[in-house]
This record gives sequence, structure tokens and C-alpha cells, in this order.
Amino acid sequence: MSICNQASALLAPPSPVLLYPEYSVPDEGTEIEEVENVGSELESHSDVVVGGTFDRLHNAHKILLSVSCLLAECRLLIGVSDRDLLKNKILKELIEPFDLRVEKLCQFLVDVKPSLTYDVVPLFDPYGLSITDPDLKCIVVSEETRKGGESVNRKRLENGLPELVLHEIKIVSDPRHTQNEEEKISSSSSRSRLLGTLLKPPTENLKIPLCPYVIGLTGGSGSGKSGIAKYVADLGAALIDSDKLGHETYCPGGPAYQQVVEEFGPEVVNDDGTINRKNLGRIVFADKTQLKRLTDIVWPAIAILAKQQIADAAAQGATVCVMDAAVLLEAGWTDMVHEVWVTIIPEKEAITRIMQRDGVSEEFAKNRLANQMTNSQRVEHANVVLCTLWEPEVTQNQVQKAWNLLLKRTGQE
Repeated sequence: MSICNQASALLAPPSPVLLYPEYSVPDEGTEIEEVENVGSELESHSDVVVGGTFDRLHNAHKILLSVSCLLAECRLLIGVSDRDLLKNKILKELIEPFDLRVEKLCQFLVDVKPSLTYDVVPLFDPYGLSITDPDLKCIVVSEETRKGGESVNRKRLENGLPELVLHEIKIVSDPRHTQNEEEKISSSSSRSRLLGTLLKPPTENLKIPLCPYVIGLTGGSGSGKSGIAKYVADLGAALIDSDKLGHETYCPGGPAYQQVVEEFGPEVVNDDGTINRKNLGRIVFADKTQLKRLTDIVWPAIAILAKQQIADAAAQGATVCVMDAAVLLEAGWTDMVHEVWVTIIPEKEAITRIMQRDGVSEEFAKNRLANQMTNSQRVEHANVVLCTLWEPEVTQNQVQKAWNLLLKRTGQE
């Protein structure tokens, strides 16, 4: 089969949905000569450009790229989105690294049409080389990105370059999409389906016994971590709440109380002698130096209490524990758990939640997040990722999936 035929064959859908209706898709048993005529219907161009994120290369990407290859006679320029162009993507933390996306892209392109010259370049703005390259003749767009293609042509005219031919690809419907997913085949839907699954196998922890199996659950302020912890507890896990343990360390007579008072003064003490956590928070969340002074006192005390609670849960027959700990990674408590679950939420949504929950200003909420690890930093350590951006039942489904898979891999089904 020729390269043209290979590309045309990719236009055939795995379901009754016609993925690219402009082109005739051969029925099973059609002679190769008839398939070759599909490519001849296209108006080809010497140099063609196409752009996208190309995360977790899927069928819609392959159609877009295959048609681009059919259109190109000599060179195909591919802009791959990176950096600022990824900021507003759904579940951007789960987007594959740039180098991996490029590697998969190149493997696919060479298989489709090895005779072409492929220029794969990073795309840091919506235009890239499309508005400055004088050799380009055609740009391939989708129904969604057609306006972007028209904007490219306006920029080219401003730069004294001829307009590009716009070749539009139809959006590909996804018959498997769920309530919180896009109706089209998309990378964001692919990423959402990763939520609750095992992204990477846990590293064996020889410092703790296999039973109870301990999940370390962490996430930033406003991420919905505590709600997820309750879901997991409802499914049968013993809950170790590090925030409550922190309260215990602050209590008068607690292991950290006297040191906290000595370090931060009477303004963090209520009239009844208890620690005013809101006042303490205003001091430490706006200053990393102050925050470290506090954590050096409190974290070791919390770790001791957490280990005792895990031991108590084991004595009571618990087979799974979930340690709800916002600072699991920062405090180095991963040596107390078997695997790490991370909850994420877009920063804008986290700020809104913090303001509503704590009655603080937007500036204060931003400062709090700025003094914490980012979602991306946490995800680097995650075995499982969860997101509470959507309706509660969507979150519950993620947790149920994660729980079922956990029981399966630990032999507790």
C-alpha cells in the first residue's frame, strides 16, 4: 500500500460515525486503485502548516495530521503548543512533556509519509512561524480553529506576505464522552479519563509494614482534598487527619504549644489560652521564613501522632488507611505511606474557594497558594491524581475508580 493509501486508511472510523465526511472512505474490500483516488481529490501545496497541543495522540489528531500530509508536497511545518499556551488547558498538569509529544508525533508522521520534510517546532504564541514564513501556502484548521487561521492570514497581510489557503477539517464526535467531557474527541477528555487511575506504580516502601496499606492524600488549599478523604473513609479506609493532629499539637499542653507561643508571641493566643489559628495563618502564609519557623516546630510532632494513629488503626483491624495531609510532600511524610494521591484544581477556582471558605481577600488567597507547592510539582510525585472541578458525583466516581483499582492491586478485592 502506498503512503497516500496509508494516510487515507486512517480516515476510516472505528465506529459507524464518519470521521471525515469530505472524503470517500472505502468500503471493506475496495480495490487499492480506488483508495488512491481519494488523495487525488485534494489540492496539494508545496508547504503546509498545522498546529496543536498533540497531547496523547488520538484519532482526531491522526486525521488532522494525515490530511495535512496529503496536502503537503514537500514540507509540513507543525507547531506544538508549549508554555503559556498550555496555561488554560483543562488538567494541564497531566499534559505529556513537550519532548514526549514531539517524539510520538514524529513517529506517526514518518509512518504516514516518509517522503515529506517535517519541521516540528515549539509554539509559544498563537501564531508562531505561520505569520513570518514566506514559503507557506496552506494552513490546516478545524471548525474550532478556523478563526485562528483567519487571524493568521490577517497577520500575514500586515507582514506583507500572501494569505494561506485555509483547509478545514470537521470536528470528530466522541461517542464515548461522559457528562463532564467534550462531545468531540479531545485530549482533555483523554486526560480526564486518567483521573483515579494508577499513573505510575508505587515505589516499594520497606520502612513500613504492608498492612495497613497507607494512602498519602495531599493537595493545595481549596483543592477539595478533605472531601475526597471523607469519600475514601466512607469506602472503608481508616482516616488519619493531619490537620486535626496539628490542632492537637497546638492545644495547651500539646507537644508544640509552648514553642509556638514563644516563637510568635501573644497575638497568636486567644483569651482562653488556645492558639488563634487564623492570626497565626495571617503571619505565616504571607512569609516563607515565618512559615518555616512554624513547620520546624509542628511537623515532627504531627508525624509522631500520625504514626501512632496508623498503629492504632492496624490494631483495630484496618487494612487501608488514608492520611489526609496538605503538606505530605513538603514535610517528607512519604516514608509513612505506600502511595501518593494528589487532588488538583485550577488556581483561579482554588482562589475563589479559599475566599468563600475563609472570608479572606483575593490577595491573601493568592499569597497562600504562592507559599505552597504547585499542582504540577505535586503531580510529579503522584501515583493517582483526582480533580474536584466538576459536580460531586463526578468526584465520587473518580474516588470509587481509584478505590476499586487499589483493592485489586493490593489483593483485597
